[in-house]
Amino acid sequence: MGDVVRLRKPHPCGASEWEVTRLGADIGLRCRGCHRRVLLERRTLERRMQTFVSRGEPTDPEKERLIYHQGDWQDERQDEPTA
Repeated sequence: MGDVVRLRKPHPCGASEWEVTRLGADIGLRCRGCHRRVLLERRTLERRMQTFVSRGEPTDPEKERLIYHQGDWQDERQDEPTA
C-alpha cells in the first residue's frame, strides 16, 4: 500500500503514475493526475506495470490490525457463553 507505479499506457488524463490504495485479489489504484480510482486484477496489473516509481512506507502491524479488524471475531466468540 502506498507504492507508486508507472503503467505502460497513460491514463486518458495524461498521467501514467498510479498509487496503490488496496491489496488483495484485486489491486486498487488511484490516478496521480485526476485521482480516478480503478480496480485491476493482480495478473492484469503485473502485465501492464512498467516500473515502481516509489515504495510506500511499511505498515505497522498494530495499525494493520486496526485497519483490517483482524482478531475481532475471535474476541466476540470468547465472550459468548458456551453450552
